[in-house]
Amino acid sequence: MSVYVGIDVHRKRSQVAVVAEDGKVQLNKNTVNGTETLLRLIGDLPAGTPVAFEAAFGWGWLLRLLEDYGFDPHLVHPLQCKAIASARLKNDKVDAATLAQLLRADLLPEAWIAPAEVRQLRALLRHRTGLVRLGTQQRNRIHAVVADFGYDRSGSYLSGPGRGWLAGLDLPAVSREIVADCLAVIDGLAPVTGRIDGELRAHAKADPRVKTLTALPGVGQFTALVMVAEIGDITRFPSARKLASWAGLTPTVRGSDRTVRHGHISKQGSAWLRWVLNQAAQTAKRSPEFAAAYAAIAKRRGKKIATIAIARKLLTRAWHLLNDLQAASADEPLRRP
Repeated sequence: MSVYVGIDVHRKRSQVAVVAEDGKVQLNKNTVNGTETLLRLIGDLPAGTPVAFEAAFGWGWLLRLLEDYGFDPHLVHPLQCKAIASARLKNDKVDAATLAQLLRADLLPEAWIAPAEVRQLRALLRHRTGLVRLGTQQRNRIHAVVADFGYDRSGSYLSGPGRGWLAGLDLPAVSREIVADCLAVIDGLAPVTGRIDGELRAHAKADPRVKTLTALPGVGQFTALVMVAEIGDITRFPSARKLASWAGLTPTVRGSDRTVRHGHISKQGSAWLRWVLNQAAQTAKRSPEFAAAYAAIAKRRGKKIATIAIARKLLTRAWHLLNDLQAASADEPLRRP
């Protein structure tokens, strides 16, 4: 008899429920997170047993464990799992059992589980972004400190002349210490980001999708890498509209009877993908390909909405480019929405 497993994952402990094919709950226990403790509960189940768990904080270790021991992992989309989110009785035991029951009934709203190499590329890109933002915070802090004493210069503060200018300012001891510490952090970040950039260039050179995407206006190598890492397998999306919806760039819709209202974009997809597309749109909206469309939308709806519209147009073109590349590499006929 087949069994189905639901796991409600938390940082230190998890609730594990095992449901039989007839819907009877065979096991529902709480355990400390770890390989040995979890295998005590489900280690005797046959290989290929399906296991459902939500995309909660720190779920990577569980995925690796399930794959290593031959289970069939199913990642649940937490926002779409209404049976759990809207339940009147909500606790770990109920949530774990509900996951197993939904898996048994084939009603589980699943999220795509990216391959390990894609997850590692995402982690590297996000790490690099975090370091760059940290450096930007330090530069802004220096500007704020010197501005508080009425100092300013038009050129860079970090160049040779800029650092000499900073050193010559008449600042109190604490403010001088803050500026020195910020400069030290910036200098410490430089070799780290340089090493990461080298790794990313190697990734970009080895992936033909990156070269294809950089043909889009406003899309550089880093933006293309983020798009590739976040989108993953382009065949997951049967049309450009599906991809835009997944990325959260389509408007929300509220309809009842004959009344339909369209709101702002849903923002329910990858925040990282929306971010790089918005950055690319800042440049693309001035390009000959998109300038007329941007001007027309900006006149009717405003500049912010127009920029988002250009971001979606970029994503639409990206879908066509990636889809054509995938079809060409697989020697298949091109798919069109």
